[in-house]
Amino acid sequence: MTAPSAFGLSTEARNLHWLLSNLVEEVPGVHSVTVVSSDGLMLLSSEPGLATAKAEGGQRGPRGSSADLATIVSGIGSLTIGAAKLMDGGGVKQTMVAMDEGSVFVMSISDGSLLGVHATPDCDMSVIAYHMALFVGRAGHVLTPELRSELRKSMESAQ
Repeated sequence: MTAPSAFGLSTEARNLHWLLSNLVEEVPGVHSVTVVSSDGLMLLSSEPGLATAKAEGGQRGPRGSSADLATIVSGIGSLTIGAAKLMDGGGVKQTMVAMDEGSVFVMSISDGSLLGVHATPDCDMSVIAYHMALFVGRAGHVLTPELRSELRKSMESAQ
């Protein structure tokens, strides 16, 4: 792993933050994105509206926050893994929940880590799934135990 930079994060951690931010900014319909470890802890998150809400003096409540998305992603991941075991279905690759007012996508990354996306109800599901697969392909091989530990510590210090 690369030594931490002047910003306090390694090159790999900064690259993952960039990939996550890019996913939110470049893919139409994406509200927020999170990466959750196998034990349910949030490793990365992106909330595009948070800076705007704070700048306008508004407060975002807990509803719809990245912590909520991480909890939902962890729960969906656990439920689908259990269902796959019961049905002898093998590993879970992707889960999608379509709702009246939005969608949630969950995709396996590596070692039980999950990528979760909250999107608008009119999003192009195939475009989101494609970009999630790109993220997983790029992030999966660098999401080592050391990097997960670094990201966890980074999230804890940000709160």
